[in-house]
Amino acid sequence: MQHHFDLTGIAIVMSVALLCGLALSRLKQPAIVGYIVAGIVLGPGGFGLVSPSESISALAELGVLMLLFLVGMELSVKAFQAVWKVALAAVACQIGLSLLVTGLAGLLLGWPWPRAIVMGFVMALSGTAVAIKMLEDVGELKTETGRVTVGVLIAQDLAFVPLLLITNGMGSGAGLSAAVFFKLGAAMAALGGLVWFLSRRERLAVPYGEWFKRNHEVIPLAAMAFCFTMAAATGVMGLSAAFGAFVAGFMLGNSDGRAQALRATHPIQSVLIVVFFLSIGLMIDLSFVWSHLGEVLLLLFAVTAVKSAINVGTLHLLGEPWERAFPAGVIMGSLGEFSFVLAAAGLSIGAIDRDAQQMAVTVIALSWLFSPIWLVSARRFHVLAEGGIGSMRGALKQIYRGEIAMINRAAVAFLQGAAALVDAVRQLWTRR
Repeated sequence: MQHHFDLTGIAIVMSVALLCGLALSRLKQPAIVGYIVAGIVLGPGGFGLVSPSESISALAELGVLMLLFLVGMELSVKAFQAVWKVALAAVACQIGLSLLVTGLAGLLLGWPWPRAIVMGFVMALSGTAVAIKMLEDVGELKTETGRVTVGVLIAQDLAFVPLLLITNGMGSGAGLSAAVFFKLGAAMAALGGLVWFLSRRERLAVPYGEWFKRNHEVIPLAAMAFCFTMAAATGVMGLSAAFGAFVAGFMLGNSDGRAQALRATHPIQSVLIVVFFLSIGLMIDLSFVWSHLGEVLLLLFAVTAVKSAINVGTLHLLGEPWERAFPAGVIMGSLGEFSFVLAAAGLSIGAIDRDAQQMAVTVIALSWLFSPIWLVSARRFHVLAEGGIGSMRGALKQIYRGEIAMINRAAVAFLQGAAALVDAVRQLWTRR
């Protein structure tokens, strides 16, 4: 039997992705970070075993649609109802303040306004998978803090499609025309109407639901057909395929077929989502990161700090007490999965150049790795600040005193071991 594709290459890619995903999971990180690492290792910036191609790009685009379909299915209207006012207001403030920050940066750095807008959108969204993982790790997922955080994350997911429509609209050549605002209004009206409709009934009834229950093998095909049909329909209407995939998932997720559809489509979704995050890793150029390491680290810290401050301040101004606003805001300090999509859209319309997109992708990926460290540091700083801070240097020593002591012990042990090794070698040499 002849193969027209390299099975060995596919086996290597899947195996490395699996190993990296497992390794990052053991380190208390989301598996998707491991898939990005696998892309870096296998791509042009690593061993060069895989290079970006049209096939990978096509699969990555399907992965984006499946990611939106999955996000839509996971959204619960009932859970969102309890916090929708705070969540929607918080997201509106987050987007507005992020645009203000990048707008001011654009004025100082001479950016054109489309670039400032795209960067503001990229900064506004938070990492859902990372935030949920951190909430679980600190035991806050089922608390009021978790409820508020998840509500804001749901609202951000709802806001992504309008942000993508605006970004794509800026590439029309005429800027944000009346047609773009019409499409945006139509999409928001459709989404708002759907949320209102679903909030007033228990569950949508899936047509031929009993037949699907008796024929389990066709459920994955039916769900995929629904997703891609909706995506194609909204794409033809000019509302973006992503919007259709999200709406399809949202409708199916609030129907009586949700549990079956999630189980049936999960393997397909997993593979396509792995390809999506692998493709992101392929885009990261390690030589670029190394040559701009100072800028990357400075931007990572600045974006995380500013984003956390915006989140905490917004939630507190909307009535959340500090004990909830602070951890929720810091947990949402990482950049989002859909920030990758917005950065890619910005590159495709010419709003940002290749270097800016490379910087954005690198900072987004690093923000996920940095998030647990940032949360621990911020919580310690918050506790220390309540008792008064003498100097920043003293505060940093207090915050990281455990880690500093551990590093000192490790350094002493290393030096003692090295000295013992040198002494043993010297004795062996003298005996000769």
